[in-house]
Amino acid sequence: MPTFCGYPAEKEGPLTLHNPKRGDNPILRGLPLAIAGFLAANTNFIPSLLWSNADFGSLRKIKDLINYEPRYDPTVVPLEKEEHREFGIKDVREVIGSSNQRGLTVNPRVTVHDFHAAFAAGEVTPSEVTETLLQLITTDREHAKAFLDINRPVVLAAAEESSRRYKAGRSLGILDGVPVGVKDEVDLEGHQSSLGTSKSKMCPAGGTSWCVKKLEEAGAIVIGKLNVGLFRTIPSVLEYIEFMNIFHNMHELGLDATNNNGPTGRTPLNPHNPHYYTGGSSGGSAYTVSTGLLPITLGADGGGSIRIPSTFCGIYGLKPSHGRISASPTQRLAKSNGVYGPMASNMSDLEIGYRFMAIPDPNNSESSSFAPPRLNVLDSNRSKTIGIYKPWFEQADPPVLNACYAALSHFKSAGYNKVDIRIPYLVEGQLAHAMTILSEISSGDHQLGHLAPANKILLSLGKQTPSVDFLLAQKMRSLLMEHLAFLFRQHPGLLIVTPTSPIAGWHIVGGAADLRYGISDANSSLRSMEYTWLANFTGCPALTIPVGMAEPKNSGGKIPMGMMAMAEWGAEEELLRWGRAGEQWSLGNENGRIDKPQNWTNILKLASKAG
Repeated sequence: MPTFCGYPAEKEGPLTLHNPKRGDNPILRGLPLAIAGFLAANTNFIPSLLWSNADFGSLRKIKDLINYEPRYDPTVVPLEKEEHREFGIKDVREVIGSSNQRGLTVNPRVTVHDFHAAFAAGEVTPSEVTETLLQLITTDREHAKAFLDINRPVVLAAAEESSRRYKAGRSLGILDGVPVGVKDEVDLEGHQSSLGTSKSKMCPAGGTSWCVKKLEEAGAIVIGKLNVGLFRTIPSVLEYIEFMNIFHNMHELGLDATNNNGPTGRTPLNPHNPHYYTGGSSGGSAYTVSTGLLPITLGADGGGSIRIPSTFCGIYGLKPSHGRISASPTQRLAKSNGVYGPMASNMSDLEIGYRFMAIPDPNNSESSSFAPPRLNVLDSNRSKTIGIYKPWFEQADPPVLNACYAALSHFKSAGYNKVDIRIPYLVEGQLAHAMTILSEISSGDHQLGHLAPANKILLSLGKQTPSVDFLLAQKMRSLLMEHLAFLFRQHPGLLIVTPTSPIAGWHIVGGAADLRYGISDANSSLRSMEYTWLANFTGCPALTIPVGMAEPKNSGGKIPMGMMAMAEWGAEEELLRWGRAGEQWSLGNENGRIDKPQNWTNILKLASKAG
């Protein structure tokens, strides 16, 4: 059994019944949203009323919390001997080279291996692929919505360098010349950083985030910063109505789960059906992978922001253990909840992205404590066990539930056994997570007057949280972590499996008006994060895989659905093994297969024709 630093006490939580009943928050659109945002930013009455209505004060009623101490940091690190710590780009290349994952499945998407093989054979060059991609982004309005900032000269120069390396037979390895993108919650030298707000600043020399730097050192061509949904400054209600479109785009501060860019008119729509959102806040990252523009993107996840857009867009997304992947010197928006991780169209590419991003950062206390992302670290004595909390699992809508149960039947044949588990206080725990992340983000230097109406409301709620309630939320975190520790020690190798989101996509109910003016719908936000928040609040790693497609609520293409596994702290390798088993089923089963969206593009073929 591995030893850990920071492992919670193994304590079974109180016996509680799962009661999914939640408070009813108002849904605001258009002018009422603008007025509410203005009042939230300029009065105390509205935020106080909304805070109470959200039932944030309900934690005071839970007597069980008196038995727990607050826990502010969910980082739990599996310990390894010091002599095994050194690990770099060369080591990752060797790990990937020794991996047997390539060729296990016939993937209909263009993979990293396909790019590398084409470059090595001289069929096409990294420069030709990059120029084709930049041209496509420039001429296709829908694709352009997924990007925030592209430094064309820098990108083309990096591609030309890669082309010269291949010509000289000095390729840096599997990622050399491969186009990737990064969410605008990390920094990239030569690019603007704005976190989706109206304020932006140029990343200084040497300021590139560690995880992005590792991709660049492996030879990847970082095309640019990706959309996370944005709203600009709207000083008055009248200006809100007359607001003009701009290009600057990112879901402001990474808040909410739609990726609705509101007044900018630059919301990337779901590639499978334009009447649905991509999900957020890493919506640009999910869109570019789903449409085939990029094989790997980097996302950020504070409550599901990698996993929700991944499931809505039919791709794979990994939320790593808290603290494993460093973005230093970039500061996290929500330090005790937020992480960075890869998104990809297949498990092989997801694994490649993860292994490079997770190279330990010697200057980051959390990242440097983790063992390197080696391949053969699975304990043969740990069983392959799936844990299901049935009352929680079955909160999903029927199409999602049916798809997940169909996928579960495959895992039994793949050697996984199923056990029934329970988890206490899930509804109250989600409130504690929401209260914590809103408090963390609102404590930053974000002036409410410079934010969009929906986010003025959200951050005003964070600023309303009394210290006693914040401390109770951290006691709830401790309760949940100790109960999970009890489950993981009771069932070594346990993966807690749920749908990724209980809904089959997020339908744009208000149509063009919602896309133009934005929306505040806390009920749907909490509903979409029904299962994802727990991994953030407790620091556990989690992986989403696609498991099928649902009929839409209107005309248009079917909507992807996903299933998620959450593992013990540091057990990413067990998640990758589970994901590969799920991918085998998805690609070989007609009901589990994810169709390509209509605007999917084979960049390699397009570049070859252009060349």
